[in-house]
Amino acid sequence: MSQAVPPPESSATDSDQESAASPRARRQRVQAAETGMVVLKGLARMGGRASLTALAAHVGESPAKVHRYLMSLIAEGLVDQEVATQQYHLGLEALFVGVAAMRQADPLRISEPALIRLRESLAVTCFIAVMGNKGPTIVRFEEPGLPITVNVRVGSVLSMLWSATGRAFLGALDEAPVQQMALAELADAPQELRALLDHDDPIGVLRRDVRAAGCATVKDTNLRGISAVSAPLYDHTGRPCAVLTALGATGGFDVSPGGKVVAAVKKEAAAASAALGYTG
Repeated sequence: MSQAVPPPESSATDSDQESAASPRARRQRVQAAETGMVVLKGLARMGGRASLTALAAHVGESPAKVHRYLMSLIAEGLVDQEVATQQYHLGLEALFVGVAAMRQADPLRISEPALIRLRESLAVTCFIAVMGNKGPTIVRFEEPGLPITVNVRVGSVLSMLWSATGRAFLGALDEAPVQQMALAELADAPQELRALLDHDDPIGVLRRDVRAAGCATVKDTNLRGISAVSAPLYDHTGRPCAVLTALGATGGFDVSPGGKVVAAVKKEAAAASAALGYTG
């Protein structure tokens, strides 16, 4: 008598089940994930803490819908709720993600693509500088195919008052050592350079002008025959961490506020700042 053979066990894998799922179900899962990320990013952009009503208004969803997603985010440790105030705030897992992202937010690494784009689109020399103990110091330098001759390279320290880079730092930083460097340069400057600044408040007016313009420009002040445009980069705390500069021969280098060089440098500096976590 023959014995019944049991049916073979199912060998379906997770990928098989996934492929068998309907396109509609997959779309719903993707949409749910996207909405959850909208809620999480909305909470972060509100400073990391908000009430349900305020968060729902911020992301443009109903409080009931936002609440459902917050419960899921709480389950994953990305959001937590304060019992006393009932406000939601970023959880421990979100902090781990933020710390990991900040460790990778190196202004030099992030700004390198901006240097390449400026060099290629404008055919100009450009560089990144950071504030050193002796002044603005070049740390990355890019030249076009037909470079102009300038006596600055990686490691060069620039003037606080007469270079666009130094002026960008001066306008963005409120630190006492920066102001002291500027005052020392002003005291030693020849009369023809001092005459280019405001008579009554030379440094104060210069700083306000740079801040109002969002960038600094110079023409023949730091290097004869060379003009430059500089804009600061800001980190996630809002602190200026570097300056992006483009320079070229004065005769063919437009430093006017509405010119393409100013627009390009400001755009690249803003994009790099955003990549560093700056939201201002």
